[in-house]
Amino acid sequence: MDLDLAGKTAVVTGASRGIGLAIAEALSAEGVRVVGAARTITSELEKTAHATVSVDLSSPEGATALVNTALDELGGIDILINNVGGGDIDQLALGGFLGTTDDQWRHALDVNLFSAVWTTRAALPSILDRRGAIVNISSVNAQLPATGPVGYSESKAALNAFGKRISEEFGARGVRVNTVSPGVVGTGTWRGANLVGARLAAARGLSHEELLAALPNQFEITSRRLTEPEEVAALVTFLVSGKASNIVGANLVIDGGTLKTS
Repeated sequence: MDLDLAGKTAVVTGASRGIGLAIAEALSAEGVRVVGAARTITSELEKTAHATVSVDLSSPEGATALVNTALDELGGIDILINNVGGGDIDQLALGGFLGTTDDQWRHALDVNLFSAVWTTRAALPSILDRRGAIVNISSVNAQLPATGPVGYSESKAALNAFGKRISEEFGARGVRVNTVSPGVVGTGTWRGANLVGARLAAARGLSHEELLAALPNQFEITSRRLTEPEEVAALVTFLVSGKASNIVGANLVIDGGTLKTS
């Protein structure tokens, strides 16, 4: 299927690895010029992106600097993918509500919600001019608030509402805003050593391998496997294309059947 994306421009946040890198690669393969943003730029991202920006998006200044650089590099922005999220491993609140500090709450909200608010606000004038598209990468955790670190599900639920608000305000002006909510995705976050999966395993008295093997049953994944980053990227790439021109304000779930209700 020709998605007619060649010559378009895009900003992808959190693009150095995992879902963000897979999205940058998929868009580049369609002929999109991508500016990839991350705190740490990887060699994989450098091979894929038209340009890279090392930036911390947990502040409004970082978001503004990213968009200004992207406008200089690209001349305008057709597509924004707000993918950055999760948070610093040392800031994740794994000890339950009573053990979560205000700083940990603020960190979760800054990384998972406000990074998208700030980046969207900076990029929107150009996206409006080009009648472009925005996709926010959320999570099924927005609908499963008892799972994951404290603050993560809550901030992703707010991100879903933010996408709806922006869609309603700017949809009639030609900007399509949608949300993609993956379930458990087989990225380094779960599979990598010393990251979230490994730390959750240790907190539960399991080996990392035992935790990974148990995830499909724990999350009641109907397909009995994790979603792969490339599958999320394929959905995002379709969503920002003209083939999805009347998908507006939607939240598309890609979770192998984890959520049992619509």
